Amino acid sequence: MKKIPLYIFVLLLNLSLFAQLDSLGLQLKTPASERHTQAIFTTAGDTLKQPFAVFVIDSSNSGVPNIPIVFGIISQPENEHRTKIHNELVYTDSSGFARTNISLGKKAGTYIFSARIKDYHDHEKTKPIYLTIKAREPSWVFILASGVIGGLGLFLLGLHMLSTGLKKTAGNKMRAILSKVTNNRFVAVGIGALITMVIQSSSATTVMLVSFVKAKLMTFTQTLGIILGAAIGTTITLQLIAFKITDFALLIIGIGFVFYFFSKSKKFRNIGESILGFGILFFGMYIMSDAMSPLRTYQPFINVLLELENPLLGILIGTILTALLQSSSAFLGIVLILSMQGLITLDAAIPLIFGANIGTSITAILASINANRDAKRVALAHTLFKVVAVLIFVWFIPAFSEFTKMVSPSIESAEVLAGSNSVIPRQIANAHTVFNVLFTILFLPFLTPIADLIYKNSSG
Repeated sequence: MKKIPLYIFVLLLNLSLFAQLDSLGLQLKTPASERHTQAIFTTAGDTLKQPFAVFVIDSSNSGVPNIPIVFGIISQPENEHRTKIHNELVYTDSSGFARTNISLGKKAGTYIFSARIKDYHDHEKTKPIYLTIKAREPSWVFILASGVIGGLGLFLLGLHMLSTGLKKTAGNKMRAILSKVTNNRFVAVGIGALITMVIQSSSATTVMLVSFVKAKLMTFTQTLGIILGAAIGTTITLQLIAFKITDFALLIIGIGFVFYFFSKSKKFRNIGESILGFGILFFGMYIMSDAMSPLRTYQPFINVLLELENPLLGILIGTILTALLQSSSAFLGIVLILSMQGLITLDAAIPLIFGANIGTSITAILASINANRDAKRVALAHTLFKVVAVLIFVWFIPAFSEFTKMVSPSIESAEVLAGSNSVIPRQIANAHTVFNVLFTILFLPFLTPIADLIYKNSSG
């Protein structure tokens, strides 16, 4: 009898094996399907905390042992050759599972891996399973810190230049108006809002009030309406930031540069300084936003942000960071950047807004340390307004959040206009405005008894 050639014998054996596998009705699955339909985020050079795992079941949904699974690399960043699959061929265990560890290469980018049943390509239910991993730069923490520090520096520099340019353009007029304010509380609120809108700082307005009272150019009672108006005026900065015009930052810087360096008119140079500052402010925001993008996928940071929905913690953090930065606009600008990255919700931002309003009173308190009693009363009134307003509104955060959403663009309209990520920053800016307007309306009718109360408790 003629012997069968070896290669034909191997072929027949494989065909027999395929027929047996096919008769089992095998299905290749992943233990957590949602894990592999969305990307896993980690750092380049890391070994995955959890192995790439799949399992094989038969038509009765029972695990099938001893099935050969091949793990492979589908794609990785260009010229990256250090990615390692620890075991490329794994046989399923007694429960039908096959696992392998993966060490990523050193380059940031997208890595895609596959798992398939060896030499078994045709069955629809056993098509390969893919794992997508997006890797950050190994030095992403340093890059993030550098971007945030540098971006914040540019933001504050831009805010300073914007404020300085506007002060030079209209500052003397603002001082003249402020020193001649009448006793009409509504006029005082309007003046406070106007001046703060021009000089871009409620703290600066309050410090100016402290100096005027100290110099006896104004009385303490006259300052109360202006303090309330300053709270409204400071919301304009955040409203401008929320328009998210960072894409035009360099163009604005260029226009401001032309006015500032090539104009012979002092007035136009001052305007150019304001425009230049405005552009630098937004360029700083762009740098911070770009640097913070890895935080969108860094779970520990996301967990911290989720804790901010605790009102007391949010208010405390907002107060401390605003006091350290000496600018509610700078702190709330960072909050807006986080919201643009999809990292923070309106409900988490509202306590931060409350804290920022308290923190901004620190500057006035520092300015009044060596001042006379009336000047200290100005700082006390500024702080009292903020603290009492927060104590009132903190009990109504859910209702306040809903009201803010009512007066803000909806998700649907935002998606049409500029993408869904544009709605939260606008809601946060509106919440800041609504809060300051509402507490101004709340306190305005009671300025006289509030002044009497502060006089009574700060005398002697």
